[in-house]
Parts: sequence; structure tokens; C-alpha cells
Amino acid sequence: MALNLKTFTTRTLTAAVFVTVLLLCICYNYISFSALFLVVSVWGLYEFYQLAEKLGAKPYKAIGLITGALIFWQAFMSNSIFSYNYPTVKLMAICLAFVFLIFLVALFDSKPNTILNLAYTLTGIVYAVVPFTLLLNIACIDPSYQASETQSILNKVAPYNFHYVLGIILLIWVSDVGAYMVGSFIGKHKLYERISPGKTWEGTVGATLITIACSYIMSVWYPELAWKHWIAISILVCVFGTIGDLVESMLKRQAGVKDSGKIMPGHGGILDRFDSLLFVSPFIYAYLELFVK
Repeated sequence: MALNLKTFTTRTLTAAVFVTVLLLCICYNYISFSALFLVVSVWGLYEFYQLAEKLGAKPYKAIGLITGALIFWQAFMSNSIFSYNYPTVKLMAICLAFVFLIFLVALFDSKPNTILNLAYTLTGIVYAVVPFTLLLNIACIDPSYQASETQSILNKVAPYNFHYVLGIILLIWVSDVGAYMVGSFIGKHKLYERISPGKTWEGTVGATLITIACSYIMSVWYPELAWKHWIAISILVCVFGTIGDLVESMLKRQAGVKDSGKIMPGHGGILDRFDSLLFVSPFIYAYLELFVK
């Protein structure tokens, strides 16, 4: 009983700190938001490389992490007022050069499975970094948005509107909680037992209905998007958030680990906490570009 109480306390404190830091950084300004997700993306990439090593690969960690950080920095700059003074095409050129330097490192790699090592290095960047760069684009998708005149210059470095990102994250949380609650009460039919035995069709359908209902609340809180767009986003969250969860479960199952990392006691690693957001971001960004912007 004491062990369970200790575990519960650890998980509760970790969750409280995680949610507090996440909300403060998102709601404060573009710089705090970007700084948080720069750390998240680089650390998530590091966790991916650790999983790859457990799968028998030897990804090129150093240049992979540098390349990932540069790609994120390029996205940060392209959405900010700094891009006027330093054209981001130069940063893009540097990022592309580093991507092809990874091939150069692989060329002189004497270890076996060079192609496998190269593939995991590049896949990690696509999986753990690119989605968060798209999250920056989502937050700044409305170029006409301006911070209040009473706010400091730090709030005016980009057309940053945290409502988009916060709304998406809140819908992901609603979907996760809804799936757990509905699945716990009436879940009988497994969604994909080989990868995630705990997920059920009943929980998934129930979570989708609950999330769609909550999307109307999002449209009232954050009217920058019409209710029909929030409904579309809620459906994307439920579909691709679930797929993201399954993909990360697949990686961990094949690597033979319970969690992707230990950075958050009781909750695992960065990939464990952001698996849904990683998969949701590209599809929501595509939707906003195609149907809203």
C-alpha cells in the first residue's frame, strides 16, 4: 500500500509540474513557447535514438541532434520578425547541408548496418522534430494577428496566438481521458491488441464523441476558428492522436521497454507524453493550410 501511495504521489507531482510548465510556456509568449518545444524536440530525438540502439542500430546521435536543433531554429526564425533582417533561406540552406552531412558520416562509418543507422538517424528527425516545427507554424498561421499594444516587445516578435496550440492540446487531453473512462466502463473489443492491449473500440468511439462535443466549447473560448473547423480538428485529434499513441507503443514494444525515457518520474519520457501531438500536428497543419488560411 505504501508503495502504491508513493507511486501515486510521484505521478501526481510530476503531472502537476508538467502541466504547469507546459501551460505557462505556451501562454506567456512565442519565445517561451519555442524554447520549451526546442528542448522537447531535441530530448525526444535523443530518446528516439536510445530506442533505436535497443533495436540494434547505431544512429549518428551528435550530428542528428545538431541537425534537429537547426531545423527547429529555422522554423522559429521563419515565423518571427527576425526573418526580415536575416532571411531564413540561409538557415534552410544550412539545415539541408547538415542533412546531407549525415550521409557523409554514414559513408565513413565502418560499423555494420550503415544504411540502418542512417535510416534511424533521419527517421528520428522526421518523427521527433518536424512535428514540433509545424506546431510553431500552427501558432503563427495568422500573419495578421497582433499582440496587444500594452504587451512587451517579447510578445511581438511573431504573430503568435497560443489559442490554436492550447486548444489542440486540450482536445488531446479530453480524448485521452475520454478513451480511458469509456474504455474502463464498457470497453470489450480490443482496438489493436498486438500493439496496445488496453485500447478498445468502445473507448475510441466514446472519446471521439466526447471530444467532438468539447470542440464546440473550444469554438466559444477561441473564436478565431469557426466551430466547424474545431470539429474537424477534434476528429483529426481522435484519429491521428490514437495512431500516434499506437506508433509509439509499437516502437517501445519492439525495443522491449515500458517507457521511452525517465525524464518525468511516473510518466516516462518525452515521447510518452507527446506521442499524440507528434502525429496530430502535421495533419492539423495541413488542414489549416488547405481549408482555413
